Amino acid sequence: MKICKINFPLRVLLLCLLTSTIVRAQSSKGVPVYEITPVVSKIDFSVKASIALEGTFEKWNAALTFTSDDVSTGVLDIKIDAASVNADSHMKDDKLKSKDFFDVKQDPYITFHSTKIVQTAPHTFDVQGTFTIRGVSKPETLVFIADREAPGAGEINGTMAFDRKEFGMNSGIPFIRIADRVAVTIDLKAKRTSGPPLLFKQ
Repeated sequence: MKICKINFPLRVLLLCLLTSTIVRAQSSKGVPVYEITPVVSKIDFSVKASIALEGTFEKWNAALTFTSDDVSTGVLDIKIDAASVNADSHMKDDKLKSKDFFDVKQDPYITFHSTKIVQTAPHTFDVQGTFTIRGVSKPETLVFIADREAPGAGEINGTMAFDRKEFGMNSGIPFIRIADRVAVTIDLKAKRTSGPPLLFKQ
């Protein structure tokens, strides 16, 4: 009976392949996967005016992704369909969609893309990024709060406020006095659906 011996270089190659496979398997298991729950989330807007001018955006997408269990690797993307604005009035909705305000034909989306996540407390993080509306961008910061009582859950909150005239919204609405400050308020609920929990610095 002849015993086959594996020479050293081949054994090294097999060991490397095996190690690489294990590392890939570990890394695929090591990424927390979060989903934003639309049913309990909302994105609103408001403008101070002589007549109530506030409402909600009915269509939007949001994603919170991580490349590891380190919170700082997270990226938050929010994409709002500006034409889905609902102010409970056809007249107001049409005006807000027009080129005088959101200009939905020219710039159909209002977006936020995070560039950095910084821990500010044991379970609280600043989500720094770029807010864009009507093709004009400005830095903005939202807040991600991890739920201490329910591991794997969290909230993303914040108000992206801007001077409408700096974004080209110079017109008004007939018979309504409108302030310059416009606020888009984010209230998102996130839940971990797979992968390990995030690691927090204490």
